[in-house]
Amino acid sequence: MTNLTPIKEEILSCANPEKAAILQRFFKTAKGEYAENDLFLGLTVPESRKIAINFKNLEFNDIENLLQSKIHEERLIALFILILQFNNVVQNRKKIFDFYLKNIDCVNNWDLVDSSADKIIGRYFFELKKVDETKKFLIKLANSNKLWHRRISVISTFYFIKKNQFEHTIDLCHILLNDKHDLIHKATGWMLREIGKRDLTVLRDFLNKNYKSMPRTTLRYAIEKLKMDERKKYLKKD
Repeated sequence: MTNLTPIKEEILSCANPEKAAILQRFFKTAKGEYAENDLFLGLTVPESRKIAINFKNLEFNDIENLLQSKIHEERLIALFILILQFNNVVQNRKKIFDFYLKNIDCVNNWDLVDSSADKIIGRYFFELKKVDETKKFLIKLANSNKLWHRRISVISTFYFIKKNQFEHTIDLCHILLNDKHDLIHKATGWMLREIGKRDLTVLRDFLNKNYKSMPRTTLRYAIEKLKMDERKKYLKKD
């Protein structure tokens, strides 16, 4: 029998209505916006991380209960707990990966994606060392009609980027180049910038082939760390 009362009480003890109101606006929760109906209590990320550590041994059925909550911070804390368990128990990584996929539609705001995708999906596939299987999985996500699936696909590759492996990111950036959503433009631009921090040749090669057709937001994010004269060259688009 589950008992979520202790963790829910600790979450509520950190609630801050003033911060919650700010977060509701910041994360676009109004009608018609990308996070419509998402509810916030006003916890800070450090507070959420601390609660996750305090309840790091929570059972899967309780984690799932939190993941399916309408309250944003409960979903975030559930993901933090999953990451802690993924990091600490090697033999359970496949089980945690499968659990994440089962509940992937609960990872439905950009901070939830950015906090977890590379640490679970990215790391799982990096350690699996099966390039074709990884590529097939990520491309399927990138072609999804669901915004958050597409963002998960490219953010997952951040784990590979940090290991100086860029192939999957470049493949997905090509697929997502014509995506219509600003949150995908930002994600792809961010990942390209991260590649550039490690290998400017790879970044420049992608830019030289694609900068004229890249969404402006993607381009600006990607070139942010380049020198001013080089940024101006790419921004001219002629």
